[in-house]
Amino acid sequence: MTGTPSGRIRQTILEWLKDPAEHFPAVGHGAPATAGVTVRAVAAKLGVPRRTAAAHLDLLARLGLLRVRRSRCRRYYRRDEIRIAEVTRMFEKGW
Repeated sequence: MTGTPSGRIRQTILEWLKDPAEHFPAVGHGAPATAGVTVRAVAAKLGVPRRTAAAHLDLLARLGLLRVRRSRCRRYYRRDEIRIAEVTRMFEKGW
């Protein structure tokens, strides 16, 4: 899953979300580091349609690697560091 071109896109998104303030401007409900990042911001940075960015973000959220907070009609995504550490340990042990 991570070796495909789409997997590289998802890895890039996870890297950007490590330090969202560096990669995404603050808009709307606060700083990206605290509020999260919207689909629109990710799509603009990737240069893809919002639907494509939403598919990548939703997959990462379903895997438990991202937390989603809804506010009105927007979804804000942040990394779930605890879950990412668990998955990393599983792969290091030779899952």
